[in-house]
Amino acid sequence: MPAWTHNDMPDQTGRIAVVTGATSGLGTWCARGLAARGAEVILAVRNTEKGEATARSLRSQFPMAKLSVRELDLTSLASIWHFALRASDTLPRIDLLLNNAGLGLQPRRIETEDGFEQQFGVNFLGHFALTARMVPTLLRAPAPRVVTVASIAHRRGTISWADPNQENRYSGRFGYNQSKLACLMFALELAARAAEQHSRLASIPAHPGLALTGMIAASGLPQFTQSLGLLATRILGQSAEAGSWPLLYAATMPDAKNGDYWGPDGIKEIRGNPAPATVWPHARNRADWQRLWTMAESLTKLTFPALA
Repeated sequence: MPAWTHNDMPDQTGRIAVVTGATSGLGTWCARGLAARGAEVILAVRNTEKGEATARSLRSQFPMAKLSVRELDLTSLASIWHFALRASDTLPRIDLLLNNAGLGLQPRRIETEDGFEQQFGVNFLGHFALTARMVPTLLRAPAPRVVTVASIAHRRGTISWADPNQENRYSGRFGYNQSKLACLMFALELAARAAEQHSRLASIPAHPGLALTGMIAASGLPQFTQSLGLLATRILGQSAEAGSWPLLYAATMPDAKNGDYWGPDGIKEIRGNPAPATVWPHARNRADWQRLWTMAESLTKLTFPALA
């Protein structure tokens, strides 16, 4: 595929987009790209002061950008509900939900407000609940899209069906890999259900390859380990800006279809131009997608609404 950047996106004027985790890394670059092409972008962030600073920075680059900051704490099901309720009350529709926010490689087990292991809770369960709560507002749009950020880490992931919140034994790396496998499986099951229900909604997962974001610095890992990780990413990977391009491709391009998976086209999908990505065999079993979906509904105590 020829080189593609955010500058190649179609005009986004008239679309309303929600980007979670928009204060740093991939989220900021996605918000920037969408706003630059004319979309109205809601920065859905835990820290609204950082969100306002991000919005000011983007407005300085794009004075005509339509940006607003709204509080969303993905560690709290109550916060997710309040965010979705406000969106329903104040927005005519949502054209794009970009499930981007994430935590990685947490060295010690931390629980969310609702008792979930933090990586599983934020990366997967939080976005599962958010998407469910946002479905009615998404369905007001003529062609709504949900883009969920997965990772090449799904290749090493397994779902701990008996102990998904790692209450008995904790590993930060296992937790991250599990959460990203869950994100991909959720996005694919959402796509399958949308197709079966003849929904207008498209679910399109994407991943950034090995991108230089703030995740390593925010991980809490020992400084030496962080330094090695950052060095490897600089040598082998790509910038956060380039990492955002597969996400933006999935979010905006006409040939990105429901159930597709997008990532970089380079060796092992670590870096490169947006292109169809590979779902590893252990992530293709629909029975597992459905089992995960049922687990997520049980843990979050909600029933996913109809998609049409």
